[in-house]
This record gives sequence, structure tokens and C-alpha cells, in this order.
Amino acid sequence: MSQLLQVRHLVKRFHSGGGWLGGAKKTVHAVNDVSFDVGRGQSLGLVGESGCGKSTVARMLLRLIEADEGSIVFDGQDMRSAGAAQLRTLRQRVQIIFQDPYASLNPRRTIRQTLAEPLFVHGVGDASAIEAKITQTIQEVGLPVSALEKYPHEFSGGQRQRIGIARALVLDPQLIVADEPVSALDVSVQAQILQLLDRLKRERGLSFVFVSHDLGVIRHFCDTVSVMYLGRIIETGPTRQVLDAPRHPYSRVLRDSSPVPDPKARIALAKIQGEIPSPTNLPPGCAFHPRCAYAQADCKAGVPALSAQAGLGAAACFHPLGPVRG
Repeated sequence: MSQLLQVRHLVKRFHSGGGWLGGAKKTVHAVNDVSFDVGRGQSLGLVGESGCGKSTVARMLLRLIEADEGSIVFDGQDMRSAGAAQLRTLRQRVQIIFQDPYASLNPRRTIRQTLAEPLFVHGVGDASAIEAKITQTIQEVGLPVSALEKYPHEFSGGQRQRIGIARALVLDPQLIVADEPVSALDVSVQAQILQLLDRLKRERGLSFVFVSHDLGVIRHFCDTVSVMYLGRIIETGPTRQVLDAPRHPYSRVLRDSSPVPDPKARIALAKIQGEIPSPTNLPPGCAFHPRCAYAQADCKAGVPALSAQAGLGAAACFHPLGPVRG
């Protein structure tokens, strides 16, 4: 299977303090040396606690936030070195679905205007072709054609997210970056939106980078998963393998913290201590070692590489969990 997206050694730092505001200068290490691949027609899940850097990665993929270091190669083209004209063409093939559809939709524009704008910007067809395209797309996401004449405030949250999906689809992209697309929705509506995305993935052959903190959503939708902690990917592999038998202690904690919809299920929670460190003052060595029940001296001295084991995924851990302990 060929790779559609290849991300290598992505780094992003934010600086605060100093200047006319005063105070000490601080550097937030938001993303540290992140690498992953997404195959054609495949979906990759990025999971982790709030503040781990997964949404920053998602925005860097479209250059909504510029990376400090690393490369983003989409279908053989380096997005970071692309000029304005080339980037416009690339963005036609890479689209994003935002977490809050109401905040991402212009309240002064009808849905017709919202869906037509990207087609006008990219010069896709004449007026009749654009009208046919937006009519087809709004129906494809399960809304009636009459919805095109309405404004965002006239829809429910789930309907607004369908409109956000339609806006991402209208340019016929190959890759969609979905940043927590169902986290603001009720559970029943979440299921409907996930079924819609799953159908679109199959019918259109779409690839996804799916950002979420909900492991149940990731298990349902994603082929592979990468677990992030304080800006780094600490485990990656096939979704069921990582979630059923995590090798990194943090992945185990994250899995055990996820609710299981079975009243008879009993889970022995993994041990964890302390609070998550500040991204402005990362601990030496493995960033998880201050909270890890299995930490040893070497965990404090060096940063473990993301290394794979035969038949298993890759884990950035000096002392990965085995089948019995994990």
C-alpha cells in the first residue's frame, strides 16, 4: 500500500513572556519530533490528553500553523516548501473538519454561499456546475436541498457538523484532517456522524487523520493509532493491537481510563501518580517517568526512541509492558 501522507520529525514551539508585557520568557514545547504515515484509503488516529499536541499537529498538516522543523510530504509533494500557488492546489486535496461547527461556519452566510465559496476560490466549474456540485454534496451528507437557503443558527449541532463535512467534501479531497469532529455532539448523534464518515471513507476512498481523546471512537473508525504524550508519539501501531495490548505504560493508563459500555466489565486500573508536567518545563529523559510506576534509572537519563518489535507496534519505552503486565 502506497503512502499518501508522510510526516517526519515535526517540531513546534510557542514562545511567551518578555517584550512589553514583561515576565520571564517561556517556551512551550507543543510538538517534539513527531513522525507518521497515512496510507491511501486508510485512517490514522491521534490520541492523548488535552494539551498533548495532537490538534497542533492537525493544523500544521494544512499549514494553518507553521512548523518549526520537519517535513510534511503529501502525495510526493513537500507542503512546507510549497509556494502560494502550489499550496492552494494542495489544499484543494487536503481538507479539515473542525471540532466546533458553529464557530467554523460564517453566521452571515447561507449554507449555499458557504459551500460555493471554495469552488469559486479554486475556479472549479461555472455557475451551473457549482450549483450541481453543492446540491449533490449536501444530499450526500444526509441533508435536504432546502438546507442550502438557511443559516447556521437554524440547525442542530449534528446538522451543523454535517454541513462542516460537506464543506470539506465539496472540493473532492483525498485526505481529511478531522479535529475532534464528534466530541461536541450527543452520543447518539456521534454515532450517526461516525457512520457518515465511515461510509464516505469507503465510497470515496478517503484517507483520514482523526484527532480524538475518545478511544471508543478511535477503535471504531481508525486503522492505526498513534498515542501522544507531551508533544511526542510514545506508541503507534494497528488500532486493536495498541488498545487491546498497549506496550507503553501511558497507553495502558489511557486505555484503562476510557469508559467501557459494559456494566459487567471489571478493569484493574493501571497505576499512575502525580500531575502531567508543564510543557514549558519538561522533565529530563522520558517525559512520562515522573508518573510511571515502572520507571527506572535509565528512564530519567535518556529519551527512548520509538522502536518496533517483531509482530508488535512501536513503543518509545525502555521497559515496555509485556502481554501479562499489559
